[in-house]
Amino acid sequence: MNGLLERLKALDKKIRLGIVGIGSIGKGIVLQAQITPGIECVAMADIALERATAWAEWLKRDYQVVHTLAEMYDAIRRGRLAVCADGDLVARCELVDVFIESTSSVSAGGQYGITAIEHHKHLIMMNYEADLMFGPYLMRLAEEKGLVYTVCDGDQPAVLKRLIDEMEFMGFQLVMAGNIKGYLDRYANPTSIIPEADKRNLDYRMCASYADGTKLSVEMAVLANGLGVRTAVPGMYGPRMQHINEVFDHFDFEALWEDRRPLVDYVLGARPRGGVFAIGFTDNKHQQDTLAWFPPEMGPGPFYLFYRPYHLGHFESMATVATAVLDGRSVLKPDFGFRTNVYAYAKRDLGKGESLDGVGGYTCYGMVENCLDNQDHPGLPICLAEGVTLGRDVRRDEKIYMDDVAYNQHRPDFALFAKALEMSGEMR
Repeated sequence: MNGLLERLKALDKKIRLGIVGIGSIGKGIVLQAQITPGIECVAMADIALERATAWAEWLKRDYQVVHTLAEMYDAIRRGRLAVCADGDLVARCELVDVFIESTSSVSAGGQYGITAIEHHKHLIMMNYEADLMFGPYLMRLAEEKGLVYTVCDGDQPAVLKRLIDEMEFMGFQLVMAGNIKGYLDRYANPTSIIPEADKRNLDYRMCASYADGTKLSVEMAVLANGLGVRTAVPGMYGPRMQHINEVFDHFDFEALWEDRRPLVDYVLGARPRGGVFAIGFTDNKHQQDTLAWFPPEMGPGPFYLFYRPYHLGHFESMATVATAVLDGRSVLKPDFGFRTNVYAYAKRDLGKGESLDGVGGYTCYGMVENCLDNQDHPGLPICLAEGVTLGRDVRRDEKIYMDDVAYNQHRPDFALFAKALEMSGEMR
């Protein structure tokens, strides 16, 4: 990565990091900052203050609980980790260079992002739901101030982007960007998922969103909007297989790529678990002859398989911080606006007057779809599907549309989404 580690070691002044959201991934990010040369987490916030203070103690950091900006400045200047319950303080603090949004709140994630940019911080999103819904607007705000807006290394979208960049650098054209998912249960909910969530020390709603495919769809929509690509069908195909090497037995790439428009998709149950893959195309005869010497699992040509057998979450996060500050570069951002979004489908039969509970809840799951297919009769984005009321009965697995629900268009998340849609329209 252009000698990032050496460049970080050579810095006279450490990059100062602030983060809001000290869940499983947020904890790891703070730890990774502590062990990476040239970077220091100086402020962190979580609405459960005891969770943040417990983590500061686990890290053996000299910390101070703060309640005002003045207290935060004082703590940081004394070399202490400032810990608070109010993420807005971290977003406003002038002693923070880079702000990482790692909460699970869609609306708060967008608002924190705006505040951080307004207070001249590079913004790194580990909140993919907020990035999906508000990214075009946040990106434009950041660019207008000469700041970097990006998703974070370590999760599938950024890992895939790096794999695709490497593949395209070698001259291959992108055909498909794919996720390797281990398990899928569209009807998983915060109660049914408890045993698995407890094994992994995960929030129940978050774990339910992993299991029901919503998180998968959000991640692939973020990638699609960053690359300007599409999905072939709502929710993607997701064929089941034993190993990613079998991918050519399950996708007809000649037919899928007939119009030369790349796709996002996934495979289910395949090894390597937790990996990602990309399919590249070359019709160069010399390249094809040379590739024939390599393992046949790469493919018979002209389509070839590239994959990375893992993504490492917070372990990889500091590369994003370094490239943002040292190179002024994003890993991945919604350069193509809303090419896709993730729309709500009923997890069970739902009745008129029932309130929906959003991502990872009991009432709906999300599937990625092309936005152009939703222009005439727009679906309800699942990231806005909390606290809205159904105006009709909806059967299980039926799509929920915007005109099926009553909502307040002035609610902060709906209002910010409207701005992002307007910005996306200007980008096309």
